[in-house]
Amino acid sequence: MSAVLFQKENGVGYITLNRPDKYNSYNREMALALQGYLDACETDDEVRCIYITGAGKGFCSGQDLSEAMNPTAEEFERMVREHYNATILRLRKIEKPIIAAVNGVAAGAGANIALACDIVLAAESASFIQAFSKIGLIPDSGGTFFLPRLVGMQRAAALMMTGEKVTAADSVAMGMAYKCFPDDAFEAESKKMATTLAQMPTKGIGLTKRLLNNSFSHDLQQQLDMEKEVQVQAGSTHDFREGVQAFLEKRKPAFTGK
Repeated sequence: MSAVLFQKENGVGYITLNRPDKYNSYNREMALALQGYLDACETDDEVRCIYITGAGKGFCSGQDLSEAMNPTAEEFERMVREHYNATILRLRKIEKPIIAAVNGVAAGAGANIALACDIVLAAESASFIQAFSKIGLIPDSGGTFFLPRLVGMQRAAALMMTGEKVTAADSVAMGMAYKCFPDDAFEAESKKMATTLAQMPTKGIGLTKRLLNNSFSHDLQQQLDMEKEVQVQAGSTHDFREGVQAFLEKRKPAFTGK
């Protein structure tokens, strides 16, 4: 059974973490397969939105600890670099919208993989846990980067140090997730958003993501300068011309992602 499933539909690349008997715990096979599908989605013009979820009752429960029993320092370093850092960098580099559809528990690296996506949607029964402190580790997979920016330093410190579970409703209130849906409506509602994003001007959305990535390190003047440069790029796209023409003609635009 493949550790990751993939299908394309209506402009969306659906990626499903597929170790449901292990709550989709992350191992080498899953990491490399996920990275491979992300690479394929990045270069496939038919994919204009990426949707990541988990099979069964969990989104991703973090590292498969059976794969991390007494590793040497070199093995530990390779695991973090190749399995986790490489995944997070792909999620941020791909200039297409990426949805994390958190259908169940997202723990440890699983939580932080979700937070590295552009939009986090949660089922009502889902939860987020920075579980690292419970086994003597530090939050990796970009957790110490993204979580303080989403919820503030004080709250991030408390969640990481205590390993307290965050419900889906609280994750929205804190700013960790964008929306929460009832379990029976979650799949339909989250896929509806993915389909909507896949019909939008993909180049412009990708350029917006580039700007958001740089806003973490720029001062105001640098960000204004970059907005100016990137707006020129957006203004040269087919979708900008189509959007303006559709507005003038009082019709719905037909974006192509170009």
